[in-house]
Amino acid sequence: MIRKILKKTSSHKKLRDFIKKYKIPAGYLSTNRKMILRGILIGLFIAFIPMPMQMAAVLLYVPFIRFNLPIALAMCWLSNPITMPPMYYMEYLTGSFFLNIQPEPIEMTLKWFKDNLGNIFIPLYFGTAIYSIFGSISVYLAVNFLWKKSVQQDRKRHKKER
Repeated sequence: MIRKILKKTSSHKKLRDFIKKYKIPAGYLSTNRKMILRGILIGLFIAFIPMPMQMAAVLLYVPFIRFNLPIALAMCWLSNPITMPPMYYMEYLTGSFFLNIQPEPIEMTLKWFKDNLGNIFIPLYFGTAIYSIFGSISVYLAVNFLWKKSVQQDRKRHKKER
Protein backbone atom coordinates (compact mmCIF):
# COMPACT_ATOMS: atom_id res chain seq x y z
CA MET A 1 0.00 0.00 0.00
CA ILE A 2 2.74 2.48 0.93
CA ARG A 3 4.48 1.62 -2.34
CA LYS A 4 1.47 2.76 -4.33
CA ILE A 5 1.17 6.00 -2.34
CA LEU A 6 4.86 6.77 -2.88
CA LYS A 7 4.59 6.06 -6.61
CA LYS A 8 1.52 8.32 -6.95
CA THR A 9 3.24 11.10 -5.03
CA SER A 10 6.47 10.85 -7.00
CA SER A 11 4.62 11.20 -10.32
CA HIS A 12 2.63 14.26 -9.21
CA LYS A 13 2.91 17.21 -11.62
CA LYS A 14 3.76 19.80 -8.93
CA LEU A 15 6.60 17.64 -7.66
CA ARG A 16 7.96 17.14 -11.16
CA ASP A 17 7.80 20.92 -11.76
CA PHE A 18 9.61 21.57 -8.46
CA ILE A 19 12.36 19.09 -9.38
CA LYS A 20 12.74 20.66 -12.81
CA LYS A 21 12.75 24.24 -11.47
CA TYR A 22 15.45 23.65 -8.85
CA LYS A 23 17.40 21.10 -10.92
CA ILE A 24 17.23 18.41 -8.24
CA PRO A 25 18.54 15.04 -9.45
CA ALA A 26 15.47 12.82 -9.73
CA GLY A 27 17.39 9.91 -8.21
CA TYR A 28 17.23 11.54 -4.78
CA LEU A 29 13.45 11.40 -4.89
CA SER A 30 13.17 7.97 -6.49
CA THR A 31 10.64 5.66 -4.86
CA ASN A 32 11.97 2.27 -5.81
CA ARG A 33 12.76 -0.31 -3.13
CA LYS A 34 16.53 0.14 -3.09
CA MET A 35 16.42 3.93 -2.83
CA ILE A 36 13.83 3.84 -0.03
CA LEU A 37 15.80 1.18 1.86
CA ARG A 38 19.04 3.16 1.58
CA GLY A 39 17.26 6.26 2.83
CA ILE A 40 15.91 4.34 5.83
CA LEU A 41 19.32 2.85 6.59
CA ILE A 42 21.20 6.16 6.45
CA GLY A 43 18.50 8.16 8.23
CA LEU A 44 18.17 5.73 11.13
CA PHE A 45 21.92 5.30 11.43
CA ILE A 46 22.31 9.06 11.89
CA ALA A 47 19.17 9.36 14.08
CA PHE A 48 20.69 7.18 16.81
CA ILE A 49 23.87 9.31 17.05
CA PRO A 50 23.72 12.00 19.75
CA MET A 51 24.90 15.06 17.86
CA PRO A 52 23.52 18.38 16.67
CA MET A 53 22.47 18.92 13.06
CA GLN A 54 21.65 15.32 12.19
CA MET A 55 19.89 16.39 8.99
CA ALA A 56 23.09 18.10 7.82
CA ALA A 57 24.95 14.84 8.49
CA VAL A 58 22.50 13.02 6.19
CA LEU A 59 23.17 15.61 3.50
CA LEU A 60 26.91 14.87 3.73
CA TYR A 61 26.19 11.38 2.35
CA VAL A 62 24.45 12.76 -0.77
CA PRO A 63 27.55 13.02 -3.02
CA PHE A 64 28.67 9.48 -2.17
CA ILE A 65 25.51 7.35 -1.95
CA ARG A 66 22.26 7.58 -3.90
CA PHE A 67 19.21 7.26 -1.66
CA ASN A 68 15.76 8.73 -1.18
CA LEU A 69 16.60 11.97 0.57
CA PRO A 70 13.15 12.84 2.00
CA ILE A 71 12.87 9.39 3.61
CA ALA A 72 16.36 9.70 5.14
CA LEU A 73 15.57 13.14 6.53
CA ALA A 74 12.27 11.88 7.95
CA MET A 75 14.09 9.01 9.68
CA CYS A 76 16.31 11.59 11.39
CA TRP A 77 13.20 13.13 12.91
CA LEU A 78 12.67 9.97 14.96
CA SER A 79 15.17 11.41 17.40
CA ASN A 80 13.41 14.61 18.38
CA PRO A 81 13.45 16.54 21.66
CA ILE A 82 10.80 14.22 23.10
CA THR A 83 12.45 10.92 22.13
CA MET A 84 16.09 11.95 22.60
CA PRO A 85 16.38 11.60 26.40
CA PRO A 86 15.03 8.01 26.55
CA MET A 87 16.98 6.98 23.42
CA TYR A 88 20.29 8.34 24.66
CA TYR A 89 19.73 7.02 28.18
CA MET A 90 19.07 3.55 26.76
CA GLU A 91 22.23 3.83 24.64
CA TYR A 92 24.20 4.90 27.72
CA LEU A 93 22.88 1.96 29.77
CA THR A 94 23.59 -0.47 26.94
CA GLY A 95 27.13 0.85 26.49
CA SER A 96 27.73 0.66 30.24
CA PHE A 97 26.46 -2.92 30.31
CA PHE A 98 28.68 -4.10 27.45
CA LEU A 99 31.73 -2.26 28.78
CA ASN A 100 31.03 -3.58 32.29
CA ILE A 101 30.94 -0.06 33.75
CA GLN A 102 28.67 0.91 36.62
CA PRO A 103 26.27 3.55 35.18
CA GLU A 104 26.25 6.95 36.85
CA PRO A 105 22.94 8.15 38.33
CA ILE A 106 21.82 10.81 35.88
CA GLU A 107 20.38 14.22 36.67
CA MET A 108 18.73 16.18 33.90
CA THR A 109 20.70 19.39 34.38
CA LEU A 110 23.28 21.01 32.15
CA LYS A 111 25.67 21.32 35.09
CA TRP A 112 25.56 17.57 35.72
CA PHE A 113 26.23 16.80 32.04
CA LYS A 114 29.09 19.29 31.92
CA ASP A 115 30.66 17.80 35.06
CA ASN A 116 30.19 14.13 34.05
CA LEU A 117 30.65 14.19 30.28
CA GLY A 118 34.01 12.43 30.58
CA ASN A 119 32.41 9.56 32.55
CA ILE A 120 29.46 8.99 30.24
CA PHE A 121 31.04 9.74 26.84
CA ILE A 122 32.56 6.32 26.08
CA PRO A 123 29.61 4.17 27.30
CA LEU A 124 27.16 6.49 25.52
CA TYR A 125 28.90 6.31 22.16
CA PHE A 126 29.59 2.58 22.48
CA GLY A 127 25.85 2.05 23.00
CA THR A 128 25.21 4.47 20.16
CA ALA A 129 27.35 2.37 17.82
CA ILE A 130 25.41 -0.76 18.79
CA TYR A 131 21.99 0.83 18.21
CA SER A 132 23.06 2.71 15.07
CA ILE A 133 24.47 -0.36 13.39
CA PHE A 134 22.09 -3.07 14.51
CA GLY A 135 18.98 -0.88 14.70
CA SER A 136 19.32 0.56 11.21
CA ILE A 137 20.24 -2.82 9.68
CA SER A 138 17.31 -4.53 11.44
CA VAL A 139 14.80 -1.97 10.16
CA TYR A 140 16.40 -2.16 6.69
CA LEU A 141 15.92 -5.94 6.60
CA ALA A 142 12.38 -5.76 8.00
CA VAL A 143 11.24 -3.14 5.46
CA ASN A 144 12.92 -5.09 2.65
CA PHE A 145 11.07 -8.25 3.70
CA LEU A 146 7.73 -6.44 4.00
CA TRP A 147 8.22 -4.69 0.66
CA LYS A 148 8.95 -7.97 -1.14
CA LYS A 149 6.02 -9.66 0.60
CA SER A 150 3.74 -6.82 -0.52
CA VAL A 151 4.90 -7.20 -4.13
CA GLN A 152 4.29 -10.97 -3.99
CA GLN A 153 0.78 -10.45 -2.62
CA ASP A 154 0.02 -7.91 -5.34
CA ARG A 155 1.18 -10.36 -7.99
CA LYS A 156 -0.96 -13.16 -6.54
CA ARG A 157 -3.98 -10.86 -6.41
CA HIS A 158 -3.32 -9.73 -9.98
CA LYS A 159 -3.13 -13.36 -11.22
CA LYS A 160 -6.43 -14.20 -9.51
CA GLU A 161 -8.13 -11.21 -11.16
CA ARG A 162 -7.03 -12.38 -14.61
